[in-house]
Amino acid sequence: MRVREHPLVSQSIGTQRTLTSLHFGQAGAQPKVLIQASLHADELPGMLVAHHLHTQLEAAEAAGLLQGEIVLVPVANPIGLAQRLDHKPMGRFEFDTSENFNRHYPDLAEAVAPAVLDALGQDAAANVQLVRRAMGNYLQTWLPDTELQSMRRALLTLAHDADYMLDLHCDCEGVMHFYTEEPCWPQMAPLAHFLGSKAILLARNSGNRPIDECLSSAWWQLADKVKAKGRAAPLPQGCCTTTIELRGELDVTHTLARQDAQAIVNWLQFINVWTCDCQPPVPAALCAATPLAGSETLYARTAGLVVFAAEPGQTVAAGDLIAEIIDPLDRRIERVLAGVGGVFYARIRDRYITTGGELGKVAGTEAFRTGPLLGA
Repeated sequence: MRVREHPLVSQSIGTQRTLTSLHFGQAGAQPKVLIQASLHADELPGMLVAHHLHTQLEAAEAAGLLQGEIVLVPVANPIGLAQRLDHKPMGRFEFDTSENFNRHYPDLAEAVAPAVLDALGQDAAANVQLVRRAMGNYLQTWLPDTELQSMRRALLTLAHDADYMLDLHCDCEGVMHFYTEEPCWPQMAPLAHFLGSKAILLARNSGNRPIDECLSSAWWQLADKVKAKGRAAPLPQGCCTTTIELRGELDVTHTLARQDAQAIVNWLQFINVWTCDCQPPVPAALCAATPLAGSETLYARTAGLVVFAAEPGQTVAAGDLIAEIIDPLDRRIERVLAGVGGVFYARIRDRYITTGGELGKVAGTEAFRTGPLLGA
């Protein structure tokens, strides 16, 4: 194992944060898999999964079982990890800018298109390497002027040449669920099934450029640009990414983390990055993939106490009661009903809501939303 430290831009005199990456296997070899945890720094299950993966990866490397390179970033957001307010962790938005740590990554397709579109040839593998070099050159010339931007640059520098990138998150309360872009789904489906995902949300572009889509969308967007120019140069999906929601914020247990780490190991063996005597079979799917544009977010129309009638993972029909919002002063009760049928896959952890607050999400089967599809 090789440990690399990536100093971030100092935000104040006398302070310096560092991003740490752990590298297993052969440096610079393909296939390359990057796994990072807790980019939303108050979403902690991924850190514990990374802890257990670290142990298994060290053993596999010592036994000579790793082909290619696996990069593990156990703490992807040292900035947010230190943010607390009134003793509460605040790891989703940066205090200085109020920006979501997992939004506003650069448009890599637009950045590298001038350097690659006319240089692509008829060799698909050579085209992939050309695009990766161009991305690397762009990231080298990017001079971030804030700590947050330097962290984004460091994460992208680690991941831009990866064949696969796994971003480990969690919801407030929820079941295992899985986000990926439509062009990545054929390659990422086995991982979703190894993990036992109970909701799978697909989109071609969910909006606001989270890091996983920054990396994966660059490839299909460049392919679209090639086609628009009337070129026939082949450009495969050079990076497949996913955001994995490891249930809820309080699901930080060794039992679950070991289970999830083993699921990832099984997938690494399935894609032959980790050699084994017997390739593990892909488990049966626990759900069908559905469009992210078909996911309904339920909101409270009034303020009050939240009493849920539906549990995470429950299949609901349109019109089913999801929650009651109770005002104890006048005994008013608002009944919140599902607008679509599907899996009730995530809900809030607090039990008091203000007017207009988000309550939970149902994975519907039919797309009905347009525009940006991700929350704040």
